[in-house]
Amino acid sequence: MADSHPRDDSRSVVGLDSAGGSRSVVGSDSAGGSRSVVEPVETLRTARLSLPLITPAQAADLREGNRHPSFAPGFPRPDDIDAASLASGTPWGPRLVVRAHDGLVCGTAGFFGPPDQEAEVPEVEVGYGLVPEARGRGVASEVLAALLALADEAAVRVRASVAPDNAASLRVLAKSGFTQLRSTTPEGELVMVRPVRTEHG
Repeated sequence: MADSHPRDDSRSVVGLDSAGGSRSVVGSDSAGGSRSVVEPVETLRTARLSLPLITPAQAADLREGNRHPSFAPGFPRPDDIDAASLASGTPWGPRLVVRAHDGLVCGTAGFFGPPDQEAEVPEVEVGYGLVPEARGRGVASEVLAALLALADEAAVRVRASVAPDNAASLRVLAKSGFTQLRSTTPEGELVMVRPVRTEHG
């Protein structure tokens, strides 16, 4: 999903939803101890956006090609429909990108599933994509900052795949801390990694 063409010109603070924000649940790690895993809130809010999780019903609408007045021109793109296919009702899923100023859905963003808790360092993949009219306004950077804040709270490492010729998205990833080039996908995309961030790191 990392295919948008934004310009990083905004800094925003992630807000919490009306239900009280993220929820901490305790699970067991491989050593038999426990560690806190943060479940992302159903709707993230930033200065200019809301990012609600895509519900199974909304995913079905997108797959069936049902248009809604709340869709910005060009939405959904094929990548948005692909993202909707990952909706499962779990909190680590895809989200709609909704502009606060007009209430229009202008893209999708989110994680490709929950972090692997069996790995030495839990990791998730993140992706995002916007309709053309929403690009170049710092929206992708704002979206990514909100998602990364959740991953940081859960002490989860994040990776993203991006086409090597997508200079704008590569700039967004670099400015967001994706500094490690791990590999390439079979499709030729670069796999970039952002290390776990903590309050001291």
